Amino acid sequence: MISIYLVIFITLVAALIASFSQILFKKNMRGSYSILGVVRLMLTNKKILAGLAGYILSLVIYLFALDNAPLSVVYPLFASTFIFIALLSRAMLKEHLSMIRLAGIGAVFVGIVIIAFTV
Repeated sequence: MISIYLVIFITLVAALIASFSQILFKKNMRGSYSILGVVRLMLTNKKILAGLAGYILSLVIYLFALDNAPLSVVYPLFASTFIFIALLSRAMLKEHLSMIRLAGIGAVFVGIVIIAFTV
């Protein structure tokens, strides 16, 4: 059994990789208005393929974390994707972060910290 702190770290890494994958998807899916268009982009766009690879890598890391810690710890930690997505969307996509959204991010962060330190 590995240290719970290592599990927390690798779960956060998996969440960060999944979040970057979402950013790649968002930035590269413009103009796909049909299922066939989406499938074509998935098979031909290198950045979409990189996003898919990131998702697969994130899943592998997440499954490793699940194998070494309780689901009740790993799954809530993976919710850090909500934080990462909001911050990355602001930085990379220039999306607006309202005060209420920042408060929500803070609430999610506090919840994650509480879960991480009550293991």
